[in-house]
Amino acid sequence: MIRRWLILCASLMLAAGFTGCAMGPDFKTPATPAVTPKTFQHAGLERYVKQDRWWSEFGDPELDKLVEQALSRNWNLKLATAKVLEVQALFTSAQAQRYPSLDLTAGANKNQSVETRSGDRITENYNLSLAASFELDLWGRLSRTAESARADLLQTEESRRTVAQTLIAQVVTSYLKIESLERRIAVQQRSIRAFGDSRDLVEGRYKRGLSSVLDLRQSRRAFLTAQAQLPTLRLDLAREQQALSVLAGDYPKSSPERVQPLDYFPNLKKVPAGLPSEILLRRPDLRSATAKLKSLNAKVGAARANRFPKISLTGNLGYATTELDALVTPAGLLWKLAAGLAQPVFDAGQLEAQERAARARLQQGVAEWAQTALSAFSEVENALVSRELLMKQRALVKETLTEAIATMDAAQFRYTRGLTDYLRVLEAQRTRYDAEESLILVELAILTNRVGLHRALGGGWDGLKAVETQSAPLLRMGDKI
Repeated sequence: MIRRWLILCASLMLAAGFTGCAMGPDFKTPATPAVTPKTFQHAGLERYVKQDRWWSEFGDPELDKLVEQALSRNWNLKLATAKVLEVQALFTSAQAQRYPSLDLTAGANKNQSVETRSGDRITENYNLSLAASFELDLWGRLSRTAESARADLLQTEESRRTVAQTLIAQVVTSYLKIESLERRIAVQQRSIRAFGDSRDLVEGRYKRGLSSVLDLRQSRRAFLTAQAQLPTLRLDLAREQQALSVLAGDYPKSSPERVQPLDYFPNLKKVPAGLPSEILLRRPDLRSATAKLKSLNAKVGAARANRFPKISLTGNLGYATTELDALVTPAGLLWKLAAGLAQPVFDAGQLEAQERAARARLQQGVAEWAQTALSAFSEVENALVSRELLMKQRALVKETLTEAIATMDAAQFRYTRGLTDYLRVLEAQRTRYDAEESLILVELAILTNRVGLHRALGGGWDGLKAVETQSAPLLRMGDKI
């Protein structure tokens, strides 16, 4: 019995290897959506070298720790990981359709019938059988379906990498914004002290009859205005700290501002952009879009093959007898092998319409891929040109701050000697501290542009391990956060 079962299984497995030509177009990566130059317009000729941990160039161990924590505890990334596991299961299911299905059945029944002359009659029946079924993939419908499922799996994995890419960029940007807000708070505190000193000076001069009441009111107003801006900055800091905590998988919390060093701006080396064509291979969102195209392309072939006849093989091998102890004997052997063909005769154009819809979805996918590619090129070019112009702006703002400090010192010196009015002092003070804040903001723009450049170039996230199939769920009710 077992030997015959093995022969039946081997026959169907041999049939599984017999497939016809897969219908539909074979996948080809589309051409770039526009004429692509050999190099980026605002980049040099240096070759790009991928930095898997580019954020470490900021030299901040706390930032490194936050990035690692976010990669292990962020819930959006856990969600993307769970989606990969789901699509892995669907891919396994699609692959299984290409192989025979085997069912082992066993049964026994006992019947009693009433006889008019000989009395009641009791009969017993026992059976043991192995049934198998398999669809011949003559037109490649099943192979195209499996190809589509595999591309869906690749797309989901690349989408997970895109989530990780976005997550790291958000963590680093949020951390830089927090440091910038702490520096702005320090500038605001210095301005409060300066406006307070000016108020005290004007009040003293007013008591001696050397300043007008207008100067007194203006000095008090400037001091109060500077104080009123401090709570807003601290509120922005608390919100940014809470947002960073959520990104890192923690409860949203805030803390008082830290004291930041005055000489903090890092002298970062330029990042070579490399070739535009390399972007299509490096960025996970573009790899995800390419995988989606592969899936849509395979679905066209599956829809095309679905319009042709389906040939299925079924087999049954087993034993049946009225005596249990004689069940597995040559006399009780039963076998059956059958082939069936199914072909729709009239479906009112339903299958043809499904094929046209699949081709239209493929065209949509090509358009989405092209738009994604153009957006990628645009992000790189924007980051490169912004880097150049922001560095020039920083140099000008630093010169402006130097002149503003000198102007304020001169205005205060002249005011104490009665050579100018208080409005000149007030204007010089505002200009000086506005220039300090402008320098902090432009340096923040330079640093966040650096984050955007790394993100646009697609480097730094390939070190993320691929998802492994797990039998246990990633998350369980009651797990501690």
